[in-house]
Amino acid sequence: MPYIRQVNEDKAEGKLKEYYESLVKSRGKLSNIMKIHSLNPGSMMAHMDLYLKIMFGRTALKREENELIAVAVSSTNKCDYCIKHHGEALNFYWKNMDRVKLAAEDYTKAGLNKRQIKIVEHALKLTKNPYNVNEEDIHELRDAGLTDEEILSVNLVTSYFNFVNRIALGLGVEFSEEEVRGYKY
Repeated sequence: MPYIRQVNEDKAEGKLKEYYESLVKSRGKLSNIMKIHSLNPGSMMAHMDLYLKIMFGRTALKREENELIAVAVSSTNKCDYCIKHHGEALNFYWKNMDRVKLAAEDYTKAGLNKRQIKIVEHALKLTKNPYNVNEEDIHELRDAGLTDEEILSVNLVTSYFNFVNRIALGLGVEFSEEEVRGYKY
């Protein structure tokens, strides 16, 4: 049970009801990470806009790479909600849940290529020790074949998941196996 009160779909009125309906229409269902915003619907929609732009918008990274970052960052932060949700999304691309679990537990054993390893290493450094990230780290990403646009995307996705992990962990956002499945990718 979340740590704060939230408005369920059957009790939503006005703008909140409209937002819920919009989310169900665009995503297939309403996630608990969005429902936790129900006391501040404007933040819910701003959060969804940010999520859609970073994860689904015109981005230099492949969607698979975005989801890999999501799983790696969420695993580092011990955010089970996001590990489950984005592990499910990563599996949509990998079609191998054992490999997804390895990516969450120990990315070095998940059969990643050099580019993916560098992306994850950068995301983890930015998550654990952002004050230690420097220009040399960016050069290493370039040496692994990433463009500046891709490097920006790595940083945006990493930053977004640090943000959303803290919402989920700080407010006790829960999930069930049913809630994790059935979203539109």
